[in-house]
This record gives sequence, structure tokens and C-alpha cells, in this order.
Amino acid sequence: MPRCKEGLASAAAASASYVVGVDVGSTTVRCHVYDKRAVVRGSSSKKVETLHPHLGWVELDPEVLWTQFMDVIKEAVQAAGLQMNQIAGLGISTQRGTFITWNKKTGKPFHNFISWQDLRAAELVNSWNRCLILKVIRVIATMLHFFTRNDRYVTASSLTFTTHHVSLRLSWVLQNITEVQQAANENNCCFGTVDTWLLHKLTKGSVYATDYSNASSTGVFEPFQMCWSSVLSKLFSIPMSIYPPVEDTNHSFGSVDAEIFGVPIPIVALVADQQAAMFGECCFHAGDVKLTMGTGIFWDVNTGNHIHTPSAGLYPLIGWKIGKEVVFLAEGDTSDAGSTIKWAKELDLFTSVDETARMARGVVDSEGVCFVPSFSGLQVPVNDPYACASFMGLKLSTTRNHLVRAILESIAFRNKQLYDTIVKEVRVPLTNIRADGGISNNSFIMQMTSDLINKKIDKPVNTDMSCLGAAFLAGLALGFWTDKEQLKKLRRTEIVFEPQRDSGEYKLAMDNWTKAVQRSLNWYNQTSY
Repeated sequence: MPRCKEGLASAAAASASYVVGVDVGSTTVRCHVYDKRAVVRGSSSKKVETLHPHLGWVELDPEVLWTQFMDVIKEAVQAAGLQMNQIAGLGISTQRGTFITWNKKTGKPFHNFISWQDLRAAELVNSWNRCLILKVIRVIATMLHFFTRNDRYVTASSLTFTTHHVSLRLSWVLQNITEVQQAANENNCCFGTVDTWLLHKLTKGSVYATDYSNASSTGVFEPFQMCWSSVLSKLFSIPMSIYPPVEDTNHSFGSVDAEIFGVPIPIVALVADQQAAMFGECCFHAGDVKLTMGTGIFWDVNTGNHIHTPSAGLYPLIGWKIGKEVVFLAEGDTSDAGSTIKWAKELDLFTSVDETARMARGVVDSEGVCFVPSFSGLQVPVNDPYACASFMGLKLSTTRNHLVRAILESIAFRNKQLYDTIVKEVRVPLTNIRADGGISNNSFIMQMTSDLINKKIDKPVNTDMSCLGAAFLAGLALGFWTDKEQLKKLRRTEIVFEPQRDSGEYKLAMDNWTKAVQRSLNWYNQTSY
């Protein structure tokens, strides 16, 4: 395991006994302070405030997010009964695909963060996916693969864009915000995902960088060449000059300016949230599977040193790069899981999330009611940004329990769709399945998912795996922990869900749900966003 530059790691580890992991998620900014047994000694969290200036637009105020980030670190360290000089280092996990641009000279943002859930580029995405240029690229890539057998061309032959990718939302910004376009032309524009912005703020502008896990999640990074894609950037008219340098996932990124927390704290890990959760779950081997159910659902498979070549919609990612070790992942996701539960609670379908599993079990079935969780469109394997969220099959006899059961079933059915896509597409034999995220605490969804996929699912004691993964990466860089084998011993299982019902027993319900999904497709026209 490589050590940080200039003796930072050994000096910090020798004088301090705690590591901080922060996760800037889609709904919560959370910080945990860990000791050497990976036990949480202090915590703090803040609700992420999203803005919706137009239909389909989702933004975050950068200054509000920055304040929340600082506050949770201060409060978590205080809750642990510690001083800042007892913190050996900081690992930061962040939501992916959410980005901002700012003035290189002044550091002033040109606009709010544009969230990965934002749909303003939906029409642009659809037009690119249908355009002649993309069809030509696919044909040429298919021919090149035939002659060279290089997997890089397989990826290009099935190239498809989604609203989750930064690429076309960034292109939209350059086309529609004159100030950004002008600054980019003058080489005075910085682009960054959440990690890059926070690093810039923590170091008071002295460090501008990202890591490989975050870069690979943007849709404009070339995993085969391990660099920003000049081809895609040229296609979308994005200047290469606006991208940050890309560093290892655990790396000496510098130190927090002493004025912020009173002492300089080493920043030794930047990592995308799903990759952080993968690391926190100790999914270190090819075939290991991580299922995160938070705001969205993310299925990630460790493909080892093999870059996944998509055919049915799974996305190839860099899990982490540590020295010479590069681990790749294949990922399938859906946007609306926790967001659906939150919406249902705001409608007063229930008073506490904890009661939803009991409510669902309070009825024999959903009485034919189906729910389609599509507030942000439907992703893999459906891929329709214009699908609508909907209840179908409502009756005069429908109760709240039926509605809640239909919602929870819809999340399990989406899990089944994503799992089947993984089995179909990924070449690596699947081994362990480990779940985390807030929804993994829902026993109804967990058990139904286990039944549907006919596999055991291991749920840990600590479900905040993105925080833990960031801390693990930081701790390895600092010498706080020695190696991955030690980390495996620190992970603790709370419960293992095992299949209890034959998946065939759900066939009628899932067939009806699939029919409901089909009727929800293409609901919105392209001008809705």
C-alpha cells in the first residue's frame, strides 16, 4: 500500500488516533469519526437541501452545501469528545454526477450544483441517442472490434447517453449559460464534481483535483486509457482545459487550511459514494456484489482488472485506484427508491418509515395495485427519461396498506430487474451480495428481494457504508490500518436474508407490475423539461 507524500501519513498516524469519513449524499451530509476498531465514536448529519427552479431541474446551493459539510465535521468531532488535532486524516465520499463550474480567477461559481437527478438535458440526451453521428460511431466501432478484438470498441459500439451522465448536462450548461461559455473560451473556467469543489474550498483554492472513481462516473472519462475522453469532449464541444487533474483514490491531496478547523488536517481520500460503499462493504474480489438502497438503487459488481463492456445498459466504472491496483466495476441503477419512500411519507401514507414493513405485511397482497417508481425516469434496463411515476389498479377497497405494499414491492421488482441484467451481462461469476443504505433496514424489501433473486443477502450492522469506505481508504493511506485483510475483520454482519419463498410465487404480481411499467413509458413529451 503506497504511503502519502512528504511523510504526511506516518506523522499523522503517529500523533492521532481517529479517522473521519464524510459522505455528501443526495439526501444527507453525514460524518462519522472512527477509531481503530472502525467503531463510530461521534456522528453528525444534515439534510441536503435541493432546489427545483423549473420542472425536472434539481440543483444544490454550493455555499449551503459547504456550510453543512463544515458543520457536520465539527459536530461529529465534538460529539466524539475529541479535539481536531486528534484527527489523523479525512476521507471524503460524494454523490456522483452532480457538478458545478466556477471562475478560475475568483473562485466564484457560475451556477448552482446541477444534480445527477436533473432532467434539463433529457431532450439533448434523446436527440443524441437518435442522431446519425452516434449511429455512425457505433457502426465504425463494431467494425474496429471485429478486426482488432479490442474491448474498447465494444463499449463504443453500444454507446448510449443518459441524463445521469455529466457529459450532456455539462454540454447544456456550455450552450445555455453564456458566462460559462465565455470563461471556457478564455481558459478561465473550472469544472468539478462535488469532491473537486469541496477540495478546492478546503484548501482555499490551492488544490484542484478529482480521483479516478469520480472521474469515471461522469460519462466523459475513458477507462481504457485512464484519461478524460478527447473524443466525447470534442463531440459535445467541451474544452479539455476545464477538467481537473485525476489522482489516485487514496492520495495526499493536501491539508485542510488551518483557518477552517483550527489545525491542518490531511485530506487523503476522495471517492465516489457508490465506490466508497463498495470499499466499505469489503467487496474487494471479482464477483463480489454490493447493493446500495438509498435515494436511488445501485447494484455494483467487482469485475477485477477487467473493464466491463456493456450490452444491456450496465455502466463500466473505476472502483478505485490505489498505486498500481485498479479495480473496475459494472453498475446498474435506478433513481427513485428512498426518494419514493420520502414522497409517500410526505403524503401521510404512514407516519414513520419503520412502520412500512409492518403495513405491507398487514395485507395478503397489494390487491392488484401496482406502483411505478419513476419520478426521475426509468434507468437500466428500461432507459426512458420520460416515464412517469404512477399508481395503477386502484379500487374502492384499496387501503393505505395496499398502497404502501405496492410501493415497497416496486423497489423489490426493480432490484429483480437490475439483478437479472447483471446476470445476463456480466461475465464474472457472482459471489457475495452485500446490502447497505437506509432502505436495507426495511425487512420487507430485503426479504422480497432475496426471494426474487433466490440469493442470500448480507446486511451489515453499520449501513452508512460510504462514510466507512471513505474512512477505510483514508486509514490505509495513513497507515492507520495495515491492509484489506484487516479491514475485512472490522466489517460486522447484522443479518443475512435467505430465500424463503419460491420466486415463481411472485410471477403474477411482477407480470402485472411490468405491464404497469410499460403503460408509464413515454408519458411526458420532450418539451415537458
